Amino acid sequence: MDIASWNVNSLNARQEHLLAWLGSRRPHLVGLQETKLEDHRFPDAELAAAGYRSVFAGQKTYNGVALLGRVDAVPPFTDVRVGIPGFADEQKRAIAATVGDLRVVNLYVVNGQAVGSEKYDYKLRWLEAAHDWLRDEAARHPNLVVMGDFNIAPDDRDVHDPKAWNDDSILTSTAERAALRRLFALGLADSYRLKHEDGGVFSWWDYRAAGFRRNLGLRIDLVLLSEALARRCSGASIDREPRTWERPSDHAPAMVTLG
Repeated sequence: MDIASWNVNSLNARQEHLLAWLGSRRPHLVGLQETKLEDHRFPDAELAAAGYRSVFAGQKTYNGVALLGRVDAVPPFTDVRVGIPGFADEQKRAIAATVGDLRVVNLYVVNGQAVGSEKYDYKLRWLEAAHDWLRDEAARHPNLVVMGDFNIAPDDRDVHDPKAWNDDSILTSTAERAALRRLFALGLADSYRLKHEDGGVFSWWDYRAAGFRRNLGLRIDLVLLSEALARRCSGASIDREPRTWERPSDHAPAMVTLG
């Protein structure tokens, strides 16, 4: 089974990219972030024509998450949940569903703006609430996938310049990385690190300063696997190809294969 997480940075702008990518890669399950679409504008009919059913939660201009399942390969989504239970938040950043024997959670973690800002404090509160929710999900579902744009680079291997992206920087700060390690401590493994120890492979590059061409990136798009699924992980990668297309998302899909 092939699972992918992709921040498309506006599904309206990147719909043709998504459909082309689905047609060529044919993943079984996909989590999308930053769809930036109200639900009545979500292209579920176009995705159905491409062979994918979808569940989604969106809003105008910002945020938005969705799960896609290949109709000929996986069962329908059940037990769909939008948002973090008990955490009052109008932003559409989390969606979960059951697919066969898998529980799949898709997150668009808060960016945080800058260390010490109100949005940074909100990010840390959001991550704490997500931790408590995922602890309960992990207890109920041994086959758990947690994927998304985490807006945190796990360690120095995951940034192009550790001196610039340091303990006091947004996306790499001490508190953010500690929050991510708390998720790992729930028994969730970073699938990419199960298969690759080296650094220098990224999933996000700034549009400015020729970031992609110069490979000035961060690896912030992750697929985390429960212990039972980690044992089934046979491959993990970042698909850089869509980042080379005209007017691309600034993120590339993070992919994992389960045997």
